Parts: sequence; C-alpha cells; structure tokens
Amino acid sequence: MPSLKRLHAAGLGLAGLLLGAAPGAAELAGHGGFVKGVAVSPDGRRIMTASFDYTLILWDLAAQTRLGDFNEHEGAVNAVAFLPDGGQAVSGSDDGTLRLWDVARGVVLHTFKGHRGKVASVAVSPDGRLAASAGWDRTVRLWDLERRAAGAVLEGHDNNVNAVAFSPDGTKLLSGAYDATLKLWRIADGTPIRTLTGHDFGVNSVAFTPDGRRAVSVGVDETLHIWSLESGEETASLVGHEGPIFGVAVSPDGRFAASGGLDRTVLLWNLESGHFVRAFYGHDAPIWSLAFTPDGGRLLSAGSDEVVRVWDLERGEEIGASGERRITSPLAVLPDGPGAKLFARCVVCHTVTPDGRNKAGPTLYGLFGRRAGSVAGYRYSEGLKRSGVVWNEKTIDALFREGPAAYTPGSKMPLQHMPDARERAELIAYLKQVTGPSE
Repeated sequence: MPSLKRLHAAGLGLAGLLLGAAPGAAELAGHGGFVKGVAVSPDGRRIMTASFDYTLILWDLAAQTRLGDFNEHEGAVNAVAFLPDGGQAVSGSDDGTLRLWDVARGVVLHTFKGHRGKVASVAVSPDGRLAASAGWDRTVRLWDLERRAAGAVLEGHDNNVNAVAFSPDGTKLLSGAYDATLKLWRIADGTPIRTLTGHDFGVNSVAFTPDGRRAVSVGVDETLHIWSLESGEETASLVGHEGPIFGVAVSPDGRFAASGGLDRTVLLWNLESGHFVRAFYGHDAPIWSLAFTPDGGRLLSAGSDEVVRVWDLERGEEIGASGERRITSPLAVLPDGPGAKLFARCVVCHTVTPDGRNKAGPTLYGLFGRRAGSVAGYRYSEGLKRSGVVWNEKTIDALFREGPAAYTPGSKMPLQHMPDARERAELIAYLKQVTGPSE
C-alpha cells in the first residue's frame, strides 16, 4: 500500500487511509494470465477483458458471469475498446494487429495490420468511425473502421508508444510513450499540436477529462500528472503510489481519476482539489488497467492476479457474485526441488494439475508421451500442430537447448533458451514429478 510518509507528503494523512476499502473476495476470474485491459460497454451492462493468455472474455457485469471467449490473436492481448453501439469492439495485441470483433457472434470482422511491433493500447473515436493504436514501433496509427482500411501513421515519439486516447469531441488524439512525453495530435491532418513534458520517465497510460480541456497521465515516475491541453502546462502532480503506475481512468463526470500499478493498490483522486479520496486494496499482483462504468458508480480494475475486481465507489468496497479467493502463487501448491525455481518461468503460462485449465499455454498435465498440439480446447499454431513432436525427455531437452523458434518453428511459445545441460536435466526431472502420469 502507499506508505504513510508518502501520503502525508501528498497531504493525505491517516484519515485518508482509513477510508480505504478492506480486501474483498469478489472478482471476475477466468483468464489464464495477466489481465492487461478492461472496457465497459456504453450501456454499462457488459465488459470485455484482454489478457496475456491471448484471449478476450465478454462478461455480464451485473451477474459477473462469463458470456463468451474471443480467441483469434496470435499473442498476448493488451487492450480492448467498445465501439459506441456496443455491438463491436477493437483489440490490440503483441502480435502487432488490431482486430475488429462482432461482440454478439464472437467473430473477427477484420484484422488490421501495419505495426512492426506489439500494440500496447487502442482507442475508438466518439463517433465510432476511427480506431487509434499505440505501438512499440514508435508510431501511433489511425484505422478507418467503416472502410476497414489503414489511415494515417503519426510519427514523432522517440521510443515505444504505450498509450492513446481520443478527445471527447473526436478532433484530437493524445499519446504517451517511453520517451517520457505526451503528444497531442490533430486528427484531421495527423499533425502534432504540442508536446507535453513533465514526466521523469516513461508514460504508461493517458486519459482526457470529459470536457476535453484537461488530460491525466501516469507512468514509471510513480506520479499522476494533470495537464491543461490549451497551454500544454502541467497543473498538478499527485503522489501516492509506491512504484510505477500502469493504468489511469477518468470518471464520466470528470470529478475523479483512478490509478493503479505495481503496488497492487487502486487510488481514487479528486481532480478538482487534487486530493486523495480513498484507496482500494484487494489485488494480489500489479494492476494494469482501470475503467469506470458509464454511471460513474463503479470502477473496474484488471491485474496480474488474473482477475478483474469491481469496486462500489459510494460504499468503498469490492462487490460481486463470487466469494472465491485465488491462490496467489501456483508454486505454493507444488513440491520444492532443484527444478522448482526453473519451473517458475513456466508457471506463468502453464498449469500442471488434473483440473488445471489452459492459460497462455496449454496445460502440462500428462505432458510426457503426449503429441504436441493435442490438448483439447487450446488454440495451437499450425506450426506446432504439424510438428509431429511427441514430448519426452529427449524432445523437451532439445526444445530448451535449441529454443522454440528453432525446434518448433512458427509456434507461439515465447523464447526460452537454456544452454546449461544441468539446468535442463533439473527442469525435466521436475516436470516429470509435477505433470502427472504419462500417456
């Protein structure tokens, strides 16, 4: 949580801390990896979540039930945004693409290609005609959603671009990047209006206020910055987090901003006074994204603990239908041993128990003797399905000795290379111990 020293320095004090909500037990759990993005439909009835597990999930917000899975991306999904009618949504991924979804049918209507690196953020214009994306190729790109065609490429940042947002009137675009700057762009001709400087390190997330006159941004410097877009000047700098801040959102009435990051805490700020309002505690891991409901009564936060939490802003507590608590570390239920630390690299993407689900990678339960690409319900790459590999001590050793790119070309497995033969032997022995009986 934010330290008392830092909160006092920000003018918050112990009284502010006492307003914080106690950890809740309700969450939307279903992803098999970090939840990187969350969006609320315009009518406030549904949400979509984007995850490291390559999927998106559609949820009924009131019932907190899962309505459907969207599984077409070839990499981690970092961001999602609804179109104004709520019937379509746009997502952005590590695979460098944006995908336009028919939400009701769960199908891809179009795949937008052009970025030469991961897409870190997406936004949709208020009229639903354009999408914007922030890429790790140092560009911001516009996309025509009606014609389903590429638009302008906005260049000017000196490092990876992490965040993008449309102004409420749809005439401007705001971007934030690792170069510690924000840029305000004119959409009509794709030209920069001004550059905002004040962050000490990279910018991770940006948002406009509803009147379009101000913006808020957060980043690695642990600070929420408020900007006058007319002058380009920073009007306030709010301190309270302990560590980089990854996500920020502004309430529909413009009164509040919410921020979350590495310290696993959601902080709510009054944008008029610049004062801390309350803290929400409950996430077991860093927070990546936040979104208010259209009525401003609830806040959603998405985190590395693989869940989305729903907060009631008036009552100051977590709400929902589920009372289940998640195990904070999958390693906590696995045996110790020489290969346990090595397996920690794998557990982010794979489960190993009989009831374990597919995550970013397929379950490893029953791994030895299993043909590659054969786990039901997991969307494998064609390269792996055609590989003909059967997993055993010899093939797993070769996989980590050569690396997935060389041993199973075209697979989605992240680069894992272990040149040390002793470490490979320890990992294989541990896998045999924890993945259950062979086929």
